[in-house]
Amino acid sequence: MAAVGMDELGISGGEDLRETLTNCTDPLKAIEQFQMENGILLPTLQSALPFLDLHGIPRIDFHQSVFDELREKLLARTAIIAEGKARDKYSKLEELLEKSFPLVKMPAIQPVVMHVMKHLPKVPEKYLKHVTSDPALYGVCATEVKRQIWEDNQTLLGDEVSPLLREYIAEKDNLLLDGELSFTHHMLTASPRLRRQGQIVGNLTRMIGRSTLLYDMVLQFLRTLFLRTCNLHYCTMRAELLMSLHDLEINEICSIDPCHKFTWCLDACIRERFVDAKRARELQGFLDGIKRGKEQVLGDLATILCDPFAVSTLAVSTMKILQELASQESLPRDSTDLLLLLRMLSLGLAAWDMIDSQVFKEPKLDVELITRFLPSLMSLLTDDSTYVVDQRLPVEERVFQTYPTSLPDTLTRMMPKQRVACQLGLFYVLHLARQRNKNAIIRVLPVLGESYNDLAYGDLFLHLFTSHLTLLIEDFSSEDFYTPVFDGFLLPAISKENVHRHTLRLALHVHHKLPHVYFSTLALRLQPTQQGAEVLRELHSQLADKVETLPAEPAIAMEPAVPVDSPLRNVPTPASL
Repeated sequence: MAAVGMDELGISGGEDLRETLTNCTDPLKAIEQFQMENGILLPTLQSALPFLDLHGIPRIDFHQSVFDELREKLLARTAIIAEGKARDKYSKLEELLEKSFPLVKMPAIQPVVMHVMKHLPKVPEKYLKHVTSDPALYGVCATEVKRQIWEDNQTLLGDEVSPLLREYIAEKDNLLLDGELSFTHHMLTASPRLRRQGQIVGNLTRMIGRSTLLYDMVLQFLRTLFLRTCNLHYCTMRAELLMSLHDLEINEICSIDPCHKFTWCLDACIRERFVDAKRARELQGFLDGIKRGKEQVLGDLATILCDPFAVSTLAVSTMKILQELASQESLPRDSTDLLLLLRMLSLGLAAWDMIDSQVFKEPKLDVELITRFLPSLMSLLTDDSTYVVDQRLPVEERVFQTYPTSLPDTLTRMMPKQRVACQLGLFYVLHLARQRNKNAIIRVLPVLGESYNDLAYGDLFLHLFTSHLTLLIEDFSSEDFYTPVFDGFLLPAISKENVHRHTLRLALHVHHKLPHVYFSTLALRLQPTQQGAEVLRELHSQLADKVETLPAEPAIAMEPAVPVDSPLRNVPTPASL
């Protein structure tokens, strides 16, 4: 056992024994005297030592067992004191800490020191500085103690939080890029409560505890990283962290976060995947209730609304209201619920610009979006519904002999230039896939290649689009469907690594439905370069294996060719017997 700190407490250690043996005339008597002075000074235990000697039990084993027992008793007693209601309980713990801290580097005593520090709401500064300066001590101290250190040392907090955030982003990216390609198991199908019960969010919540200062620091990390990377997963983390604290009833934080009630209401909408009229009014009340001088709250609200789960809920709710308006022959500008959804969607999509510019002001809704784009979208929804009904009629009574192929000019003009219009257009495509309406998808695919800021080629949309296309897997046997999807939309952009990756995954999923010749050609076109990422080469290797296992296509029976000048051409066909 190391003697570090024993001298400070007046306890004899190894150096004292060495000095005694060096200066004594009778070593055996000196050792016996040292044992008597530093052994267990209880008469009932002293008498047991000769008995143990007779059984060949080393003294060190006896002393170690007694020491371990006393330590466990002390740890239990410390917890009882900390949980008690005595007014002087913390002064008692501080006194115990003062006596034991000099031995903090002794492995046998260290758990006691750390246990006492854990139960002190405010550890004296001199001990915190000592622990902070020693990486070994810092590594073993409890989270409750580290919180007190982090509040005065943002760098150390960043060192602890950064690996968690990197792991969180990697986990989300894995869902987007490598998760199961399925309509029922895509990224947005996970419930909010299930998501925030994950290990990473739980660890981050425990690190924050009830400290409002640490919560503010973590939020600042999230804002900075979102600003630096434009990664929307940080917006998801912002909402999940707050709702995780809400679930744990950490009222010290929830009560002072001005976004709490708004996020709580929005979380219920995300859980139900729809913003109903009642909750729409509640959300509007929170937005309208921002007081002058507190406009900075808009930055946090925008970040929460920028969460892909929130954007999806707002966009899907918008599509449903547009369908209702179309059936009622009403205009978008007449629906207050629709205008509120657009307001929140516009605010969420402007989150990065708002934080970057530090100008906290709601973006104005584009009048043309309401008066032109949305009516055009409603006309497409009407065409879709009418065509489905029309195809059930006798051929001679049908209005549509073929599905319309032209798109409203407003749609093709605004989707490349207007952020909210583009987002709604993308979710319209997902709506079509859910309806298994391949004709409507083919109709609108050409405009996606020119989407605003290449949103159609972002990981989120491609993940959702390819997942939704699994509902139309049978249609990939038709040239008029697989050609627009691959040749018209995906292949022109495979120079982007993420598009290449999503295209390979989709090809692997539908390869058995594609004609053999086309699939072989597609595999060649999807071959990555030598400098391509390893994951692309692995996916293409799987695709190449599928090509090699293709069964031979049956040969088409051809009638033997007859020369034009052959006399057989004038011989009549024999009559049947």
